[in-house]
This record gives sequence, structure tokens and C-alpha cells, in this order.
Amino acid sequence: MTTTVPATAALALGDDALVLSHRLGEWMGHAPVLEEEVALANIALDLLGQARVLLSLAGDEDELAYLREERAFTNLQLVEQPNGDFAHTIARQLYFSTYQHLLHVELATGHGPFAPLAGKAVKETAYHRDHAEQWTLRLGDGTEESHARMQRACAALWRFTGEMFQPVEGLDGVDWDRLCENWLTSVSDVLHRATLTLPEGPQSGAWTAGAGRQGLHTESFGRMLAEMQHLHRSHPGASW
Repeated sequence: MTTTVPATAALALGDDALVLSHRLGEWMGHAPVLEEEVALANIALDLLGQARVLLSLAGDEDELAYLREERAFTNLQLVEQPNGDFAHTIARQLYFSTYQHLLHVELATGHGPFAPLAGKAVKETAYHRDHAEQWTLRLGDGTEESHARMQRACAALWRFTGEMFQPVEGLDGVDWDRLCENWLTSVSDVLHRATLTLPEGPQSGAWTAGAGRQGLHTESFGRMLAEMQHLHRSHPGASW
């Protein structure tokens, strides 16, 4: 018996992976060291592979990636944030990869339509999470300059994290409150070990949800999308 995968959820998760993959791809030729350039490229390719599978479940993957308008994308606002300096990229990776890994573990252990897909992605997301954690520790507990940059990055991106725990239509069976608690516990532990201060929480009003899932995006996303779609739109119907 074939299980139908909800298109809304497939698009949301697929857009997350696609957009972050493109952002990480922007580091090619610009990473701090060659080894890190390879690592970021591998993570970007993992995410692109996830995006292809998920988008193909909702329609034609190329059309969905290259021909949709900005408001039709339902990715989290967090993943579309510019790379900034290396600390900003790592903070974004820590926040998102921790969320993605926890979500995939929960989906993989359930019986929903995403269980097989999540099961295959758990190892990838575990690596992404470990990579971000190691760099957070290295920068946070490094020099005075690296510590300051990492702290600023964590604080700047914190307001985009609340959106991750808004329920996604079609992801039935996910305990979003528990997911949030586990994420906060994990991230808090990493920041503590990195001698960094956890940014202010939702009780202060600093943890806002965002509306990327509803198709509302930040200013930088439009420019990124134009770059990502330029070649395909310039040569419609072209093939290798």
C-alpha cells in the first residue's frame, strides 16, 4: 500500500533544505580554510539531496525550485538569512541542524508518511549538527574576537528560531512542545560549553516566530532567489 505524503509538509521541509543548501553554496571559494570549504560543500549537497526528494513528492522539483515566486516558498526565515561572517553561518547551522536532527529522529521513529525519508536523513543531520557544535565550541571558547563574534551571531539570529516550533500542516504526530524543549536543552548545553550566553527567551518578547511558513520572507530572500533562479529563467526549456 502506497502512503501519500502531504504536499504542504513536503514543500515546507524541502524549501528549508533547498534554501539553506544555496546559502551554504555561497561559501564556495570564500570559506576560511580549504577543509571547511569541502565540509560546507558536503553539507550543502546533503541538503540539496533532501530537497530534491521532498520537492519531487509535491510536484516537478525543477519547476518548484526555479519557477515559483517568492511568496510561494514556505521555508523558515532562519535558513534564508545571509551568511554574514563565519560565526553567523555557524550560529545558523547550530540552530537549524539541531532542530532538523531532532525533527527527523521523531519522524523516523513514528509511523507517518515521512518516516522512511527521515530515517535516511538522520545520519546526515547528525553530522550537520556535530559540525556546527564543534565550530561553536571552537569559536566561542577561542580568542576574544571569535568569542565576541559568535556571541553577536547567536543573539542576532535568535529571533528567527521560534518559527521552527510552529506546527507544520501534514506533520502529524510531532510533539512540537517537546521538540522545542529538547532543542532548547541541546542548544543551551552547547552554548554553555562554548562559554557563550544563551540569548533572551520568549518571555522577554525577543523570541518571535516569523512567517516564512506563510510565504512572508525577509528582504535578503528576494535577492537570493533571483540569483538562484536566474540561469533557469534565462534559458527556459534548456537541457544539457
